[in-house]
Amino acid sequence: MSEYDLAIIGGGLGGASLGLAMARAGAKVVIIEREPEFRDRVRGEGVFPWGCVEAKALGIYDAVLAACGHEVRYWTVYPDPQTGVTRDFRVSTPSGLGMLNFHHERMQQAVAALAEAAGARFLRPAEAIGIRTGAAPEVMIRTARGEERLTARLVVGADGRALRVRGFAGFTAQREPDCLVVASTLYENVGLPDDSVHAAANMGLGQAILVYPLGGGTFRTYLIHRSNAQAHKFSGRRDAASFMAACRDTGGPAGWLDDARQAGLLASFEAASSWVDHPARDGVVLIGDAAGASDPAYGCGLSLTLRDARVLRDHLCAEPDWRRAAELYAAEHDRYFQAMKRITDWRTEMNYATGPAADARRARARPLLREDPTRAPDLHGLGPEAPSDAAAYRRYVGEA
Repeated sequence: MSEYDLAIIGGGLGGASLGLAMARAGAKVVIIEREPEFRDRVRGEGVFPWGCVEAKALGIYDAVLAACGHEVRYWTVYPDPQTGVTRDFRVSTPSGLGMLNFHHERMQQAVAALAEAAGARFLRPAEAIGIRTGAAPEVMIRTARGEERLTARLVVGADGRALRVRGFAGFTAQREPDCLVVASTLYENVGLPDDSVHAAANMGLGQAILVYPLGGGTFRTYLIHRSNAQAHKFSGRRDAASFMAACRDTGGPAGWLDDARQAGLLASFEAASSWVDHPARDGVVLIGDAAGASDPAYGCGLSLTLRDARVLRDHLCAEPDWRRAAELYAAEHDRYFQAMKRITDWRTEMNYATGPAADARRARARPLLREDPTRAPDLHGLGPEAPSDAAAYRRYVGEA
C-alpha cells in the first residue's frame, strides 16, 4: 500500500496548484519543497488571459488576486514614443479576463498556503535526492532529520528549471540553441499607467522591452535582446545604469524612466525552449518547466504550468488507473506545448532574425500586421489554442 497517493517534488505554482486540486479531490498528497522560504528572483510574474482561465479552474485565481495579485486589463504597444496602440483584453478574449500579475514569491506562498489548508502535507526544507521508478515508485528525500523514503501511487516532478527529477527518472530532454537573452529588474516610480503591460521594440538594435505592473507602484521590466558572443549580460549593481540606458534606447513613452528607482535584483538569463517529449514514464510525470519550458522571452511559462496542472488533475480525477491518466496527460501536453513552441518560434523569426531574407519578411508582413493584428496568432488570448498550422504561418508572414 502506498504511503501517499501523490508525491510532488517542487512546491511552486505547478506543484502547489496540483497538490491543492488533488487534496480537494480527496487524494493524500505530499509536497516536497527544497527552499525553506520563497525568495525574490528574476522569474515570470504575469499570467495571460488564457492562463487565468486555468487558474480559475484550479481554484486559485481569487485567492492569489486577494493575497498579492494585480489585474491588468490592457496591453499597449508603442510603435513610436508618442503613440500607444492598446488592446483591451476584457473585450477581445474569449474569457473576458485580463492578465493576473504578482510578485512571484508572494504568489508561491499564497498557493502553498491554500494547498496546506486543503490537507496537502508540505515538507520544507526537504530535498529530493533520488527516485525509484516502477510499479511502486519511491522518492528518497533529505531533511534536517536525515534521509527517508516516501512511497506513492504517482510521483510528480514540478521542480522547475532545477530539472533534477528529469535526471532521476531517466527522461531525455531537448533544448533549442540559445537565441535570445532576457534581463530584468524591478522599478518603482515608473511613469506609466499600471492597468496595462507596456511593450516596445527597436529591431535596429535587436531589442524589445516589456513592462509589467505588479501593483503598489512596482513594475517588472524585461529587456530582451539577441544572444551572441558580444551580447552583454546585465547583472548586479554595476550594470544598473547601463540596463536603464538600454531600456531607454529600445523605445517606449518619453520620460517613462525619468524618476524610476530600482527596487530589486538585476539579472540575465538565456531564453531558449527546453522540453521532454511525452513527460510520463514508469510512475513519474513532469509538469511545468520540468516538462517543457517555453522561451521565457514570450512570458507563457506560468500559463503553461497552470495548463499542465489542470490537465493532469482532470485526467487523475477521471481515470482510476493513474498510469493511464499520466499517459493521457503526456500526450495532451505534447500537443499544446509544441503548438506554443511553433508560435513563439515564428515570433522570434519575425522579430529577431537577421539578414536579407529576414528584412524582406518584416518589410512584407509588418504593414499587413499593423492593418490587421489578427494575422498574428493570439498568444495572449488563446495561447496554444491559437491556429499554428501552415496556413496560419503564411498569413502571419504575409504570404497569404
